[in-house]
Amino acid sequence: MSVQGDGHEPSEWAVKRFGRHAGRLVGAIPEKLARAHVRAHAAHLTARLKKRGPYGSTLAEAVRESLADMARELGESVRDVRGFEYAVINGHALFPFKYADRPRPLHRARLASNASPTRRRLLLSHGPEPQEGLFPLDDDFTTEEYEELHETFEALGSSTRLVSVFFTASAESGIHAIHWGDARLELDRTFTWLHSEQLQVAPWARG
Repeated sequence: MSVQGDGHEPSEWAVKRFGRHAGRLVGAIPEKLARAHVRAHAAHLTARLKKRGPYGSTLAEAVRESLADMARELGESVRDVRGFEYAVINGHALFPFKYADRPRPLHRARLASNASPTRRRLLLSHGPEPQEGLFPLDDDFTTEEYEELHETFEALGSSTRLVSVFFTASAESGIHAIHWGDARLELDRTFTWLHSEQLQVAPWARG
């Protein structure tokens, strides 16, 4: 798998999704994740907790904020989905997700059983190959869940597609790896990647 960054030209896939911003994003996303790690690590140290520190939750919010700020810097959109801001660039929303706290291959990424319902709804409503029609109501969804899925769909924008930004990170060793691409959530909470690329980690994001 090629690693994008450090002077590499953006791929055809990236240009197709992000247009003139593609090259900028290849370098900016790793930098934003690095800055988010620094903030989360500081919160971790301040809390002085041995277990269940604030690193993970702080990192998740800091990454979303950093990517939203990046979208504003580029003159692009930021959408609020149930209280969380998501960067939308050239009609594609960036969906950041830390899938492990240690180095782990991308194919082993799995959505946690207790993951936020909003994350699941975003992946289902804006990820690759959506179900036929809008969201057919079947045995997997209650009426209430269906309505919430529809609300998420409208909040992000009906034509907005998702680009997943998956990474692994820990308070002790920083950002290990970053991948972006088109990920489809499966019923067993694993992901099928229709396309994926690895981004170069900012050197100062480690440790």
